[in-house]
Amino acid sequence: MEPMQPSTQINTLANDEPGDVLGGAGQTGSESDVDGLRAHTYGLLAALLAHPPVQELVDMLAAIEEPDEEVDDIATAWRMLKLAAQRSEVPALDDEFHDLFIGVGRGELVPYGSWYLTGYLMDRPLAELRGDLEALGIERSEDTNEPEDHAAALCETMALLITSEDTGLEHEQRFFAQHMEPWLGVFFRDMQTANAACFYRAVGRLGQAFVELESRYLAMAV
Repeated sequence: MEPMQPSTQINTLANDEPGDVLGGAGQTGSESDVDGLRAHTYGLLAALLAHPPVQELVDMLAAIEEPDEEVDDIATAWRMLKLAAQRSEVPALDDEFHDLFIGVGRGELVPYGSWYLTGYLMDRPLAELRGDLEALGIERSEDTNEPEDHAAALCETMALLITSEDTGLEHEQRFFAQHMEPWLGVFFRDMQTANAACFYRAVGRLGQAFVELESRYLAMAV
């Protein structure tokens, strides 16, 4: 496999239009649409985890088209996120984001793979991730100080792998299994019970449901 052209991770989504990030997320579609829906959902989660949501994104989430006649976990999660967006104000979301992920010294949640897997920041899982990213030709943006195992960066990387013509399903399966599946669902569960979380409880619900769906999809895909 030829390496992918170097790309950025955290902060590339900050420059996207909210409509580009949201795309068709939340809607059902034919089998040919599955990868597009997966990539848009990863992109949305990355945007929500990288920065506080801007007004345009909140408005689009509040008006998202719900899945028709579906009552599974992912459909319920989309409905909860829509309702949470309808009830949210951007200044309060900014405060909530900072309390959860930044804080004074540290936020209530620590959104890094190394922390969840070893209890330490910038530990062995990050080194292994960097080796895999280098093999794929993916670089961290020079505009961010966040390490590559930030949950937003991992979601953005998966969106990139799904949409790239230089990688295939086997790369998605391996990256997800090695760097996301062991901890990301736990992170999203923690988000739902965090004291500072209100809107982000719905984000955590969507994230957990989506990670579980991805686990099943990638295990069955050939």
